[in-house]
Amino acid sequence: MSSYLRINEKKTVESFVDYLQDLSEEHATSGILIGLSGGIDSSLLSTLAVNALGKDSVHLEYLYDQHSGHKLRQNARLMAEWLGIELQEQSIEPAMREAGVYAASGMTATSFSGLLNRLFHQAYRFAFRETPFISTLRLGDAEASGGDLSKQDFRLIIRQHEDGINARHRYRRQLLEEKAGEGNWLLLGAANRTEWLVGWFVKDGIDDLPIQPLIGLYKTQVRQLAAFLEIPAEVQHQKPSPDMMKGVTDEFALGLSYSKIDLILDHLDGGLTKKTLHNTGISNREIRLVGEMNRLSHWKRGSAHTHPHIDGYLDGGLRI
Repeated sequence: MSSYLRINEKKTVESFVDYLQDLSEEHATSGILIGLSGGIDSSLLSTLAVNALGKDSVHLEYLYDQHSGHKLRQNARLMAEWLGIELQEQSIEPAMREAGVYAASGMTATSFSGLLNRLFHQAYRFAFRETPFISTLRLGDAEASGGDLSKQDFRLIIRQHEDGINARHRYRRQLLEEKAGEGNWLLLGAANRTEWLVGWFVKDGIDDLPIQPLIGLYKTQVRQLAAFLEIPAEVQHQKPSPDMMKGVTDEFALGLSYSKIDLILDHLDGGLTKKTLHNTGISNREIRLVGEMNRLSHWKRGSAHTHPHIDGYLDGGLRI
């Protein structure tokens, strides 16, 4: 990761431990529930929760369907075993099939192969001069403002796929909220600062929960902490993915690497200068792209959330 965004690992972990202990006492719960996806964010949060409360107070749930990747499921099992926690696994496929989520032609077309999906994304970018993700942000922004959707460069197959992703994320949240209520557990989300600021999450979904302890850390800072805590290498090296469209990773869909996005977001937040960005090889076009994602995704950030207590930003007190 860039030296510009590096944080003090020991101080950050200690801050998380104190914060999670305070949260548990404040909400008077008998434990914490985390949806473990097999990715680095939920894996880091699970590790921090165990450090704070002990493994007996942490409950992990893996929810999957027909589009879930085998590798991420292996990672989820690996993390649970590494932490010494029994992983609960449940398929959401029957409920989603009954709801007709997989029946849409857009969902069918994108379920064949990773190569086909990547080719589709590239063709879309060529035709409309933007990523499908940017188009989804425009759609949501138009809906939020009551705009005329007919004027959006948004094709049926993309909208159907977006609706399918939204339905599955929101159903995952519903299931976890029910389980948390039954067990008197505090449900925590694992979204990070990068995802939050560019809109890489589903509104009212599993990454839009009221309490998101990692929301103050950029993705590259999450990776830094995961390495410090020696989370299994398979998880650390797993390419971030929404795990709902074969062959499409986060960075492919966003159009930039997380290392670049984080530096640009820090600049937009009043941190790094544009000259510093240029010195790292970041172009004005890339700066505009991240700025556009941040601007177009404002409608997603309207839900009530706790303020980030652990902050990796310039004035957060954690930077080295």
